[in-house]
Amino acid sequence: MKIIKYIKEEIELIKEKDPAIRSNFEVFLYPSFKAKIYYKISHYLYLKKHFFLSRLISEKAKRKTGIEIHPGAQIGKNLFIDHGFGVVIGETAVIGDNVTIYHGVTLGGTGKEKGKRHPTIGNNVMIGAGAKILGNILIGDNSKVGAGAVVLKDIPEDCTAVGVPSKIIKVNNEKIYEKELINSIIKFL
Repeated sequence: MKIIKYIKEEIELIKEKDPAIRSNFEVFLYPSFKAKIYYKISHYLYLKKHFFLSRLISEKAKRKTGIEIHPGAQIGKNLFIDHGFGVVIGETAVIGDNVTIYHGVTLGGTGKEKGKRHPTIGNNVMIGAGAKILGNILIGDNSKVGAGAVVLKDIPEDCTAVGVPSKIIKVNNEKIYEKELINSIIKFL
């Protein structure tokens, strides 16, 4: 019964987030819907220490959807993967609630770490197309990562980061340079 409830919740989430979806049946064609169902099954098996079977299922999901979610990753409620092809979510990644990820995003390791080696993503985070978030770093709640950004350091809550390497350009929806300009003028006076 839990899976039926989960499927209903996923249908509503996808219909809410993607205006191109016009019926419940269209959701079943959505790659992220399929990837998340496969993930739920593979994650369950991973937690039961059926590692080979869990990886077999996740590999099948990757081939069918173009979305790679390691069965060891921890994913909160209402993850929305839009146009998900090329999304990679590593084994020790942790994703909070109400996160939106666009195509081509990698939540990966740097190859230099052991143990926890993938990012932790807070709640209500948006990650733009092609962004790469690498290593055991934290993206704070309510933050945004711009398309194509390469993030190698923590991003605090309520920030927007863009660029390669990423730089924070907004804090609490206020552009950084405006703050710096005002502070410079105040110091000058």
